[in-house]
Formats: sequence, C-alpha cells, structure tokens
Amino acid sequence: MDLAIGMTRHEVQPGQRVATLAWNTYRHLEIYYATAGIGVICHTVNPRLSREQITFIINDAQDSVLFYDAQFTELVDFLRPQCPSVAHWVLLSEGAGGGSAGDNYGSWLGNDTRGFEWPVFDENTACGLCYTSGTTGAPKGALYSHRSTVLHAYASSHPNAVAISARDAVMPLVPMFHVNAWGLPYSALMSGAKIVLPGSNMQGERLYALCERAGVTLSAGVPTVWKGVLDHAENHGLAFSTLQRILIGGAACPPHMIAAFGARNVTVRHAWGMTEVSPLGTVCQLLPQHASLSGDEALQVLASQGRPLFGARFKVVDDAGNRLPHDGVSTGHLMVQGNWVISRYYGKTEPAIEDGWFCTGDVGSMDADGYMRITDRRKDVIKSGGEWISSIEIENIAMEESGVELAACIAEANEKWGERPVLFVVPKAGAERSAERILARYQGRVAKWSIPDRVVFIDHMPMTATGKIQKTALRALAT
Repeated sequence: MDLAIGMTRHEVQPGQRVATLAWNTYRHLEIYYATAGIGVICHTVNPRLSREQITFIINDAQDSVLFYDAQFTELVDFLRPQCPSVAHWVLLSEGAGGGSAGDNYGSWLGNDTRGFEWPVFDENTACGLCYTSGTTGAPKGALYSHRSTVLHAYASSHPNAVAISARDAVMPLVPMFHVNAWGLPYSALMSGAKIVLPGSNMQGERLYALCERAGVTLSAGVPTVWKGVLDHAENHGLAFSTLQRILIGGAACPPHMIAAFGARNVTVRHAWGMTEVSPLGTVCQLLPQHASLSGDEALQVLASQGRPLFGARFKVVDDAGNRLPHDGVSTGHLMVQGNWVISRYYGKTEPAIEDGWFCTGDVGSMDADGYMRITDRRKDVIKSGGEWISSIEIENIAMEESGVELAACIAEANEKWGERPVLFVVPKAGAERSAERILARYQGRVAKWSIPDRVVFIDHMPMTATGKIQKTALRALAT
C-alpha cells in the first residue's frame, strides 16, 4: 500500500505506464501490485536488449515513471535524454539520493493511509505491458488486462498445469521482466505460496544453494539456466532435498535433461508459451494411460510441449489455412485462441488475430490426447530437397554427447537441395572437438537427409536478451 500511496501522491494517473528495469526482487514485486492496485500499467522492460531497442520501447509505451536497479544506473544515464515522456527516474534503493538520474524508492513510499482507498475499475482495465524481443522486426507491445492476468493465474495454477498450492515455495528463475516471470508472481501469491526471489545472479552453484536454503519446492526457468544448476549438482554429487518439480520453457528442453532431473526425483514439466499468450499455453505431464510406458517411451511424451491449459485452444493448419487432424503426425502452423491471448499489439489499430486465432509462428503437430509437439519456429525450420528437417531434433541429439555444452542447428543455402543443416557446437571445457563422434549419433536415428552437412565448433553461443540461442548471428557466421 505504501508504494501505491506514494504513486498517487506523485500524481501517477490510472492508465499511465510505469516502467521497470529490474531483476527478481521484493521491490519489483511491490511495483507489480502497487501499479495494478491503482489502475496503472506495469511495463517491465528487458535490460538485456540493446540500448536502441530499450529507447524505442520506452518511447513507444510513453512511460511516465521508470524504476531501476542500481546496476542499470549507467544505462539510465544514457536513456534519460532520449526518453522525454519519463518524468520520474526512481532508483530502487531506500537510501538517500537517486544518483544523477532522479529519485530513490524510499522517497516514493507513503505511510499516511488516511483517506486512501483502493479504486474500483473494470476488469478489462489494462494491468501489464511486455514487449517482444524484436528478433524479426521492431519490438511490439503485448497489453494484458486484469481479467486476462487473473484467468491466466487461475489456469496456470491448476493441478494439470503448474500445480501451485499454499504448501509450495516458488522460485521464479525466469526474469520478472520477461512476460511477468511466466505469471508466477501472480499465481504463486494467489495460491498462498511462499515466493523466493533470486535477484540477478543465475550461477548454478548459487541457485542450488538458495533452493536448498529456502526450501524451494517449485521453480521455473529456461533450459540454459537449469543446465547450470544440473551441472553443479552432477559435478558435486548433490541431491535436491526439497525441490519437487520445475517448469522449463522458453526453448525446447532436451530429453536428457528431463531424465537427469528425474533421476534426482525432480519432475520436469515442459511448457510452451509466448509474450502474446501471457505467456503459458501448454504444460506437459503424463496421463493415466501412460502408466504402462517404458522409461524411454514416457520420456518422449514428457519432451513434448504438453497439453493446453484450460481456457486455451489450439489448431494446426496447412499453408492454405486448412485445419489438419490432431493425429500426432500432420505438421503445420500452430494457431491459438483463448482468454489471455492478445487481440492486437499495443498502440496498433490492425488486429493481431484472424477469425479469432493468433498465429504463433511455430510449426508442429498435436495428437488425439491434445499433446503438442513443436517441430520448429517457422523461421528456423529447414527444408532440404522438399523434406522438412527439425532443428530441435538435431540439437537434442547433439546435446546427448558428453562433450557438448550447447548445440544449435541452422539452415545453410545449398544450390542443389535448397537448404542443408549445419550444426554449431560449444564444447565443454577440455572436451575433444570431434565432429565424427557427434555425427555418428545420428546414424539410424534420423533420415540421412537430416544429418548435418558439417559441424562448426565455436567458443561461445550467441544468445538473445531472453536467454534463447540467437540463430540470426549463427547464420551470419555460416556465410
């Protein structure tokens, strides 16, 4: 309440955008709820984006206030003259002074509650704003309402989804600036769960220690972060004493990672989502009919993106827009609709949906039980000699090799076949750089035309601001 009172005192008006450049901390969580409580829009900005992208996003949103962590002071000094709509730059510190860029958080806390009442407004009032990473053009804003946010929190807390209860201690490793940390700041508190906020340090050793110290039972993050945690546990022979399940999304989770966590009695729930879907659309877990499956067969189900959350609907269509059967084989463009799917981008007049459906940009299939399996992003799928090749499948097999730290497969132009797969590999420290060993793993497991033409070893994998592999940079390296 103190921050909400302070915002009101500073004349922040309903409908205005309040931006954040901040990590997963209690102050950031307070901003989430203070803004929502007075009808203000919380606009979480990704500090990993380029300065030019951040400038564009703040100006496009016309933010009136920006709260920032101290480590972003230099960035804020750059932004301040570039972003004239921002009237207040507030350092997330309760100490004196806000540096060269403005106020401090403590000065925005009002403790006089006399005469203050939480306003009442329509459920369709805007509540949050997140921008896409802009990998295929300028970033675009996805605006979330109170209604869509609450419905997403309800659906994601369901036992068939993330399954949050008051008995849980939830640690979101996915940043709070990335699609509202997948909604966990809302769903965890709505369920009465304890929430553990890890800050900015994503080192595997630290996260493991924090998980043990705080008694974390549920956590969520991208595969690269979980790889660091798993590597630390494996290298030191450690078990997880309280962690029961983890949500992995943002990129396809390699099956061997699901198996490795399972061996430590931690259940992986593979998820799919996107900024425009608030973000969760599907979550994976086994059904009763899977009880008789072998370990490898069950792993193949768990490696899928799972089944739709209640309130989300999917279909698969061909290039002409014709609906394809949910048979687990027919592959096409994945379309989604639901109560928390955007209808248009922020500030745009043209609709983002067609006939009520949003095109995800993903290519995949669905089976009769509703399990969705992503073949690729539409822009990443490889077509060689008329045959489709899944870069995700190629990458997952490469990651099984003990000496591989990270792997990414891209398409390279080929005069004869149109495109051919090329595999980029970051080897583990001290590991042999053997293309032959890696390529041998594909024999008998994929069609011959799917085997990469070559393996390129690199020291570092280029990553996007949201922790995904930056394939545009790899394509530039391949040419």
